[in-house]
Amino acid sequence: MRRNRWRTGLTALAVGVTAALTPIALPIGPAQAATTTVYQAENATVSQGVVESNHAGYSGTGFVNYDNVSGSYVQWSVTAAAAGSATLTIRFSNGTTTNRPMNIAVNGTTVASGVAFNGTGNWDTWQDVTVTATLNAGANTVRATATTANGGPNVDRLTAVENAAGGPSMAVAPYEYFGWGNPQSPASVMSATGIKFFTLAFMLSDGGCNPLWDGSRPLTGGDDQSKINAIRAAGGDVIVSFGGWSGNKLGEKCSSASALAGAYQKVINAYQLKAIDVDIEATEFSNATVRQRVINALKTIKTNNPGIKTFITFGTTPTGPDADGVDLIKKGAAAGLDNDGWTIMPFDFGGHTGTMGAASVSAADGLKNAVKSAYGYSDAAAYTKIGISSMNGKTDEADETVTLADFQTILAYAQQHHIARLTFWSINRDRACGAGSDADSCSGVSQAPYAYTKILVQYTG
Repeated sequence: MRRNRWRTGLTALAVGVTAALTPIALPIGPAQAATTTVYQAENATVSQGVVESNHAGYSGTGFVNYDNVSGSYVQWSVTAAAAGSATLTIRFSNGTTTNRPMNIAVNGTTVASGVAFNGTGNWDTWQDVTVTATLNAGANTVRATATTANGGPNVDRLTAVENAAGGPSMAVAPYEYFGWGNPQSPASVMSATGIKFFTLAFMLSDGGCNPLWDGSRPLTGGDDQSKINAIRAAGGDVIVSFGGWSGNKLGEKCSSASALAGAYQKVINAYQLKAIDVDIEATEFSNATVRQRVINALKTIKTNNPGIKTFITFGTTPTGPDADGVDLIKKGAAAGLDNDGWTIMPFDFGGHTGTMGAASVSAADGLKNAVKSAYGYSDAAAYTKIGISSMNGKTDEADETVTLADFQTILAYAQQHHIARLTFWSINRDRACGAGSDADSCSGVSQAPYAYTKILVQYTG
């Protein structure tokens, strides 16, 4: 798909809660408002199962082996510092080739039905499944119940992340590009809108497998780092976006998945990141070999950085991902990648009738169906794994405009289905155009300052 905006300046892109008797609080980096706690399964309440230690790779003193019976469960007691949204990740292994689905309930209410726990290849290989739920302040119970006669998988632990305001942790993080489009002051945006998180574009290749801002500015020590420090000092945090439409992409320049993972890791380490975005477009997206390389690299990142969030952002048709997008999702499922948000960009359709709000909803439903099919999720679980990254105002298509009313439609859809991510391109453009302004620095529609951001920041997850 054509995205001229990227050409002008480089690219854009379980509930479970194991109440371990001795939960481990993990530090989560500078100015991050979320709280992360790990609960080992062997300390939870178990019905029709047993604690064992006869397979490698578990993280505590053992794991729970569910009996092969429907209704067997593990229930954790989880304490939340405050009421609100939480991201809950269950680490499991399934040495069979058969999905062992479970229902996840919080405080006695099912919040995710038929969550897939697919085969992991063998009993020594562990993967993560993530669900978003609402916790009460103080004591909570979280139960993972097997729904078939095969019982559940082996369960190692549950990680509970209490999210910051504005939906699931870092869900609302509009793009800002400091190297283009008269960037707005992050501190001013935060003060005026209440937004806490930004997705920063773009991390590219220096011509080889080395990451630099825009492929030219230093990774650390420059203006980009100064702005990140200012965001964190004001109580916010950042997601770094790799890729976009133009420029040298790390996915193409790094010759192997391990090398690509190393490039991603270098940026993660430099900024102690809690989330990254891969905006996969142009030839990085259309090349099946590169798509697989990106998936495999992200799988390594998830393994080596417990609790990190990964988002993959790509183009779409008005009815959902095209063949390359569907293939990307299938590759993720086949690799066992527990991606936190498969995110579409529902604009630049190249000819479209109807409102952009309705088209965005249709495209997101198509994305949900693709994720559901590839991973074996229920509808409810699939929605929690998708995202929408819109474009505010006039897009790259002459006859296409995403209005403030369209953003309200998109927000209502996100609230209804509890999606993983709700963002847009870009903060640079979230203002009306003045004399001499260009499309890189304003929306092209009549609006108050930050009007689009003020809509999406209302998302509660």
